[in-house]
Amino acid sequence: MKKFILTCSLMAIGIVALAQKVNTLTSKEKKDGYQLLFDGTTLQGWHAYNKPGTLGASWSVTNGEIGFDVTKKDGGDLTTDQEFENYDFSVDWKISPKGNSGIIFNVTEDPKYRSSYNTGPEMQVLDSDGHPDGKIFNHRAGDLYDLIHSSQETVKPVGEWNTARIVNNRGLLQLYLNGVKVVETRYDDENWKKMIAGSKFKSMPGFGVNMKGRISLQDHGNPVWYRNIKIKKL
Repeated sequence: MKKFILTCSLMAIGIVALAQKVNTLTSKEKKDGYQLLFDGTTLQGWHAYNKPGTLGASWSVTNGEIGFDVTKKDGGDLTTDQEFENYDFSVDWKISPKGNSGIIFNVTEDPKYRSSYNTGPEMQVLDSDGHPDGKIFNHRAGDLYDLIHSSQETVKPVGEWNTARIVNNRGLLQLYLNGVKVVETRYDDENWKKMIAGSKFKSMPGFGVNMKGRISLQDHGNPVWYRNIKIKKL
């Protein structure tokens, strides 16, 4: 009996260790066509927005996590080298107390745009209860920032990892937070245009018009961490 219990305990430890392995793809994910956008060690494949080939010193990799260091004073939105169209994207994020960041997608990179949010919509990354933005209806964690409030709040307490997923497929946009679909909308109809016209982006002619582009992790001046970044082309 003791031997059986010991065997079960070792198996349980092995399962937990396997579940905790980050920045890798499972055999099924590889078969399904997913690719890693972060290798867990370097920032290869990323650059500072509008600065191809360069990285702000604020962004670095430690213990398999991309982190933002506010003391460096040299950041910018961390942006993929590649552009994507019709995709299933996911990333784990962890925010600092009173922190703010965001996952910005379908980003157009051009010197005429100051920031990635001038063109790309954002899935909000936030300490919803500690940051002032959390008091605004459609600015809380998981929201399609300033456009659509989440159908339900599934964010975990500050300091814990959340998993965000963005599905952008031929005009259909779906946002998931921790396995729950929290936003669904069309990206190519009159309602989309009306939402933009009623938002803070109404004076940005390049906002939300492209259904493809780069993906950016926002420098909002607060500590934030990202890992397990992967994408599947649809």
